Amino acid sequence: MQSNLEALGQLERRLTMAVPVADIDKQVDERLKQLARTVRMAGFRPGKVPLKLVAQQYGPQVRSEVIGNAVEKSFSAAVRDQNLRVAGYPRIERKEAAGDDRLEFSATFEVYPEVQLGDVSSVSIERPTLTVTDAEVEKTIAVLRKQRTRYETADRAAAQGDRATIDFTGTIEGVEFDGGKGTDFTFVLGEGRMLPDFETGVIGMKPGESKVFPVAFPADYQGRDVAGKTASFAVTLKAVEAPRLPEVDAEFARSLGIADGDLGKMRAEVKANVEREVKKRLGGDLKNRVMQALFDAARPELPKSLVDMEVQRVVAGARADLQARGLKMESMPIDPQIFEDQARRRVALGLIVGELVKKHDLAAKPQQVRALVDEHAASYEQPGEVVKWYYSQPERLAEFEGLAVEQNVVDWVLRNAKTVDTAVAFDQLMGETT
Repeated sequence: MQSNLEALGQLERRLTMAVPVADIDKQVDERLKQLARTVRMAGFRPGKVPLKLVAQQYGPQVRSEVIGNAVEKSFSAAVRDQNLRVAGYPRIERKEAAGDDRLEFSATFEVYPEVQLGDVSSVSIERPTLTVTDAEVEKTIAVLRKQRTRYETADRAAAQGDRATIDFTGTIEGVEFDGGKGTDFTFVLGEGRMLPDFETGVIGMKPGESKVFPVAFPADYQGRDVAGKTASFAVTLKAVEAPRLPEVDAEFARSLGIADGDLGKMRAEVKANVEREVKKRLGGDLKNRVMQALFDAARPELPKSLVDMEVQRVVAGARADLQARGLKMESMPIDPQIFEDQARRRVALGLIVGELVKKHDLAAKPQQVRALVDEHAASYEQPGEVVKWYYSQPERLAEFEGLAVEQNVVDWVLRNAKTVDTAVAFDQLMGETT
């Protein structure tokens, strides 16, 4: 088999391959003879079908398979001989007028770029830090209490934090609009679920009271029919319920899994969980900063095929996420172009990290993987069983191997770059306000 390689661009290549017709004919003949030994055909005993009839019925399919295999084999051999790293999938096309004695094909594809790693020695990376103290523990307990809020009927005007039950009808220029009507609708004042004008109108109303007030919809409101318009809402307040937070007592401790209700054990458990979460978030934040530094220091040429494949993966993930939220994708098409920058960044970082791992021997070590599995399992009631489950099938460890590689890359960058420790606020890190 003959082949010829052309460079069509910085990463694009075209490989021309010639496959001798005699080789194809020989393989087709051998396969048809093998097929004739087992093929069944009406009027003949198994293995007694004439080769000519077998060739008439199965010849085209067999020839197509033989040619496909020959081209694939020729392509693989040429790629190996040329020491090429193919990115994505080749586009195979048959060339016309190649001659009676051979078939010619061209394979157009991209190759992986040579990644030139940037110098990170002059890069300064902020390392976020946070020490968990009693203050952070108490903030977390306050959040846990809020999550367990109970509501009790209140015979007074509605106020911030109350849960209100209402009937409402909205109109614009006297005409009702879709989504503007509700019965026995319940929401908590101050949570931001409703528009500010709506909440303001309900605050101060008493159970049984009816009221009409205007509500201005923002220009960028998701409902296009009402965006930028002002509606009139007729509201009847049917019930007001005041929030009641649980006391921090033995019963509260038991609700958090402390069987004997000991508050000291509860706070120790909460602190351990907070420290674990803080460590995870600080690590994630630092990893993002390191990856950004690597991305800024090295911008390799990217194979379009890899970017397109990554766009498809991101779109599929976004589609699955929206469907899981109950949205119908037929009425909400996704434009792949909006994910192109994200895909390009992911592909670039994949190439950069891969080169770093290869150049500096940053592959995951078994003890690193085991430490990550143990840490993950520690949050379960039976850590040993969780560890055993992961190690019962090696492919389950892939996620932890990837995490270990990422950590090795982060550690390498931090050893070679300049770092500045920067304290971060607990609320900012956790994304919560208490």
